[in-house]
Amino acid sequence: LADHRLPLRSNSILSLIFALARAVGIDVGRVQSEDTKLSGEAVYWIEAVAADLARHRGAGLVLAGEQQPAQVHLLVHAINQALGNVGPGLPVEWTGPVEVRPADAPASDLDSLASLVTDMRSGKVSTLLILGGNPVYDSPADLYFAGALTKVRQRIHHSLYEDETSAACTWHVADSHPLESWSDLRAYDGTATIVQPLIAPLFATHTAHEVLAALLGAPADGEKIVKAHWQGRLGKSGEEFEALWRKSLHDGVVAQTMLPAQALKLRAGWQRSLVTSAPPNGVEIVFRADPTIGDGTYSNNAWLQELPKPMLKTTWENVALMSAELAAAHGLKDRDVLELRLDTRSVRAPMLIAPGHAPDSVTVALGYGRRRAGRVGTGLGFDAYELRTAAQPNFASGLEFSKLSSDYALASTQDQQTMEGRELVRVGTLAQFRIDPTSVVKSDELFDELRPPSLFPSYPFTLPEAKPTYAWGMAVNLNSCIGCNACIAACQAENNSPVVGKDQVRRGRQMHWLRVDTYYRGDVRNPEIFFQPVPCMHCEKAPCEVVCPVMATTHSDEGLNEMTYNRCVGTRYCSNNCPYKVRRFNFYQYADDETELFKALRNPDVSVRTRGVMEKCTYCVQRITAGRIQAEGDDRIIQDGEVRTACQQACPTEAIIFGNINDPASRVSKIKAGPLNYALLGALGTRPRTTYQGRVRNPNPELA
Repeated sequence: LADHRLPLRSNSILSLIFALARAVGIDVGRVQSEDTKLSGEAVYWIEAVAADLARHRGAGLVLAGEQQPAQVHLLVHAINQALGNVGPGLPVEWTGPVEVRPADAPASDLDSLASLVTDMRSGKVSTLLILGGNPVYDSPADLYFAGALTKVRQRIHHSLYEDETSAACTWHVADSHPLESWSDLRAYDGTATIVQPLIAPLFATHTAHEVLAALLGAPADGEKIVKAHWQGRLGKSGEEFEALWRKSLHDGVVAQTMLPAQALKLRAGWQRSLVTSAPPNGVEIVFRADPTIGDGTYSNNAWLQELPKPMLKTTWENVALMSAELAAAHGLKDRDVLELRLDTRSVRAPMLIAPGHAPDSVTVALGYGRRRAGRVGTGLGFDAYELRTAAQPNFASGLEFSKLSSDYALASTQDQQTMEGRELVRVGTLAQFRIDPTSVVKSDELFDELRPPSLFPSYPFTLPEAKPTYAWGMAVNLNSCIGCNACIAACQAENNSPVVGKDQVRRGRQMHWLRVDTYYRGDVRNPEIFFQPVPCMHCEKAPCEVVCPVMATTHSDEGLNEMTYNRCVGTRYCSNNCPYKVRRFNFYQYADDETELFKALRNPDVSVRTRGVMEKCTYCVQRITAGRIQAEGDDRIIQDGEVRTACQQACPTEAIIFGNINDPASRVSKIKAGPLNYALLGALGTRPRTTYQGRVRNPNPELA
């Protein structure tokens, strides 16, 4: 969502940061950086960014991705400090205890793991306890952890799943799920919280605290272990501690546990630790955790497997991503299958062209190619860990690749539910907004401005009785949406939407009630990128309602477009007549109604639909009903913000706002009354209750 992007190879970032540090006036010593190897576009970009940061001293922020090496992070800290961005009330604040690393401590987790593998091979380790993790699968390929593990006589794996590491061990101890466990956690600012179980353990499982306590000969009771720890930390006893304990459980945080602020500065002579990186060698490969299943931990979660990836909307597997220039140079196209080779290791992977991808670079997602990942995750995709080494865990140069075949059967939703080139995302600049706030969302379509009369009937949204009336509506802020798809996962969990599998997704039959469209505009090498969540619009003049022959889809007196599942006969006329394509037809009996364990994962407030019916977003009507029951019991109206939809609750950027538009003081009403509010496909006269706030960009004139 950046107003400006500079596609750059990962192994060129260090050169970029060297140049940026110099541009803001930092003396980086006598290190010979690689500024001269940067393109003219990059040099121009650095000059503009440095000038912009200088103009906003104390209010800017430079961030480094966690996958970047320590030197990049060091230079970023130096830049923030030099620009006055570090300190209380400023963009960068340091909290926590100051800890000095021992001189003989491993430099990183990978160094520590390599040291362990060496000891295992030499026979120094007779018993190894692995708490969580799956090192047989995800450790660097050049460490050969699995082979070294066979040298250990007693191998114990404590894990939530019986995975690749469990199979290589002599003992597997089943871990308790976090929702079944007693534990504790810290927030980023240090504030501690007590983790308490929401359900009793479904199986005979044990937490890490209990396993360690048992090995130490102590009582293995998770609650007592955590409680005793905090009694020692708080220094209280008896009734005084019991009151503090109950208050901490009730409030969700342990009071006064925020870590202290620290005034930290770079040491004098920090430049002496800087060294240059090796010059780029051929095509680089970049390793990234998968955006839905992470490092493979969540491979057995079908919801996450079917959740479309944020950018190119692939599901059920990983792909190799590359730029259009690199693909053209090698005569490749989408869905070609490649052999990727790095040193002596190789894997086979389908490819896709990613708009805006850095040139001479290939990105692969970790977490797939699992051999023991349960019923859902086993055998999906390719194992990118086979190319990853301890020396270069995040990116490496020297990748070679060749085409093996074409037209791989990839499941992607990017080109499904298209709206035939109609005006969708409305966007303008801050300069335009300051001149005329409405110019950002003005439409070129005449009917959208004239709002002609409709042939559809009007619905009375005020009742004759002296009862409170509600008109539910939603506003989606396109300036906040980052396309993470958390709303889709939340909707699926809330509404018992089924998983359909890769083959059905390829046929366009996925059952998500909500989608997040991704749009690109401009040069494929570096386009502008837009995200737009699209649920049911709950149109006041709904085209779906007038074509249903059995009145399965109707309008409520609160403005909801409702579905009566046991009346639907599956004609799908409503889907054909929906201009937004937000209805889903349940082609098969996807849901397993027999397995007892699966019943516990479903929301009991929402029915589980069988095959042959149409499904859609309901604005979480079950939550509205619960809010109404509570309000009527208290003899009051539903307060603004009291009812939150699942997608709204899960959105990390608060891009989705829901409420009663009959209440002019409600947040959603105020947003809809703003100059950026517009209706998607408003020219059709459907009067959607879901509207959008136009995107406002703030480009730097120096980078125009």
